[in-house]
Amino acid sequence: MNAYLISGLGADSRAFLHLELPPGYKKIHLDWIPPHQHEPLSSYALRLAASIDTTQPFVLIGLSMGGMMATEISRSLRPERTILISSMPSYRFLPGYFRLAGRLKLHSVAPISVLKAGSYLKRFFTNESPADKQLIWQVIKESDPAFIRWGMEAVLGWKGEAGSGDYIHIHGTGDWLLPVGKSKPTHLIKDGGHMMIFDRCGEINRILAEQLPAPV
Repeated sequence: MNAYLISGLGADSRAFLHLELPPGYKKIHLDWIPPHQHEPLSSYALRLAASIDTTQPFVLIGLSMGGMMATEISRSLRPERTILISSMPSYRFLPGYFRLAGRLKLHSVAPISVLKAGSYLKRFFTNESPADKQLIWQVIKESDPAFIRWGMEAVLGWKGEAGSGDYIHIHGTGDWLLPVGKSKPTHLIKDGGHMMIFDRCGEINRILAEQLPAPV
């Protein structure tokens, strides 16, 4: 069965380096496509979904902003299962400072170079291995500033939400970017941070082995 992977903002397929799926699954990464100016996340997600082969059963796995994309896609294409990792199934669970930033349009004035520098510095206080830290630094360095700015605008303006009970939500209790808040993840990883896809992927893989449907 095909498993379509959608990475987070500013990331690419390397974010899923340690992700292991059960036998019978094929990982296919949905690479980012150029956004239209001021394009809503919902519209972009459906254009991104054009690469999905809907003649075959498939699952969606979305990381961070990619999980929001997966939420939008799943409402139209009905995958066998939708997995959200370090993400949110509804805009209602985004932290209050996201809404404030959106109203103030901080995404349009925030220097992307400063945001990248902050992400670099954050790695000195996280638990990824030295090799993974180096990889994350490289991904941040290579990320497209214009795409990051669009993505910030898209997330801050997102108004989507998943249907009840049609997704698996894996979240870390130590996620500083998207705190658990009032959301109700189906699986919590104690002390897992926003980038737990790297340092806690063994636990994520075990959950996927239990929750993904048997390949057809």
